Amino acid sequence: MIAQTTLKTLTRAVGVGLHGGERVELTLRPAAPDTGIVFRRVDLAEPVDIPVRADAVSDTRLASTLARDGVRVHTVEHLMSACAGLGIDNLCIDITAEEVPILDGSAAAFVYLLQSAGLQRQNAPRRFLRVKRTVEVREGEGRHAKWARLEPYHGFRLSFEIAFDHPAVAATGQRVSFELGRDSYVRDIARARTFGFARDVEAMRAQGLALGGGLDNAIVLDDVKVLNADGLRYDDEFAKHKILDAIGDLYLVGHPLLAAYSAYRSGHALNNRLLRALLAQPDAWEIVTFDDERAAPQGFARLVPAW
Repeated sequence: MIAQTTLKTLTRAVGVGLHGGERVELTLRPAAPDTGIVFRRVDLAEPVDIPVRADAVSDTRLASTLARDGVRVHTVEHLMSACAGLGIDNLCIDITAEEVPILDGSAAAFVYLLQSAGLQRQNAPRRFLRVKRTVEVREGEGRHAKWARLEPYHGFRLSFEIAFDHPAVAATGQRVSFELGRDSYVRDIARARTFGFARDVEAMRAQGLALGGGLDNAIVLDDVKVLNADGLRYDDEFAKHKILDAIGDLYLVGHPLLAAYSAYRSGHALNNRLLRALLAQPDAWEIVTFDDERAAPQGFARLVPAW
């Protein structure tokens, strides 16, 4: 069968939050079948568990934030993207501050941490959320329009188009497609970094954002060019980072998706609206398992480690 997966052993990381700039420690621990992914704020007098759920998303300004009873964890999308890309279902994440560390601005460091700990197959079927009919959300009109859509598909395919009026971005590919299982998440997506514009930094910092950001953990652009000395990691790194974010945002539904996701200029807010719109229509989705790996989408069995 296609089985659930957790870690073989715990692993740790230390870094700073992108927006808060605060030092934070993560401890990633194995978890029992059907636990899901749970963040635990261990810096509080009484630790608080925040399970990953679409309706636990409380803020989507430049990142995805989970909350429970007023306790928050910010910027979860890159770690969630790595978990989705590696097929990890069950994980306990102890965190000593309210923001996941940005590390190098991509999911690559999280992939390394998770792979270093080793992945463990569990004696329980993996539960997929299968989209049965198309659900779409839209925002704005004309040149300001944004949209995101989920359609039925036997697999998990993503297509994303960006539209930034900037010479350095325009010179790269602004549309990317990726299919989990057929394509390589680690090779093709995980190293794509978050990006921002130097002209916006002062305004963001005045709002308490991007306090931990810099050239070592983001692509930074001035009015005409990329400022990072080492340039881009992918020719289409800007669009690929949007795919990376979308994979993480969509995994906040609490299950791996069987669907085709497509989007134009979407972001964390619209991605979460899409999940909520899907869940609000019980006839648009179902939970499925695969007792026979041959019935699963191509490549999905390769995401699950051997016993």
